[in-house]
Amino acid sequence: MLFSVVANAAEESICFGSQDNGSLENGWQLPAIGKNYSANSDIGVIIGRNYVHSMVYKVVIYAYAKLETQALSKGYVYGESGYKEGGKFRPHKTHQNGLSVDFVVPIVDSEGISVKLPTSILNKFGYDIEFVGAGEYKGLKIDYDAMASHLWALKALAENNGVKIRRVIFDNEPHRSPHQNPIYNVSFVNPAYT
Repeated sequence: MLFSVVANAAEESICFGSQDNGSLENGWQLPAIGKNYSANSDIGVIIGRNYVHSMVYKVVIYAYAKLETQALSKGYVYGESGYKEGGKFRPHKTHQNGLSVDFVVPIVDSEGISVKLPTSILNKFGYDIEFVGAGEYKGLKIDYDAMASHLWALKALAENNGVKIRRVIFDNEPHRSPHQNPIYNVSFVNPAYT
């Protein structure tokens, strides 16, 4: 597994504009892997699609650390977040100023063991996978308790670090389809405004 360099804590980030029309200065790259988490794509890490604002970095990493003690056997995966300098981030409409992070829903196998969602270029690194019914996909199920624990940890650590969560998006159009996308997006408020 590829390891990314832990962010250089020398300079805090500054974000400009909005999440759909913005940029980022001094973006921090999320680590490719930790004790209980990983990026959804090594390729995304290599080409730098996992940069965030320094305050968001701290919230995400501290939340994973908190979950190490509270959700011992659970594994978490983050998706895309943005470029080091922000800006247009295709195919996303947002992710431009370091304040938006996609997360892959935690899943369990048929025996209830936490596993990583199988992602590849063929399923757009998980973005094209659709769960059906009660959150099922090829013998895997969404672990709603682990997802709730993750969101709780993000909220708690955001508050502890003077950051607010702006919104959480689970599915862009859940009323139009019986399928559920495995990605949820967490957007944070610009730290300059909190």
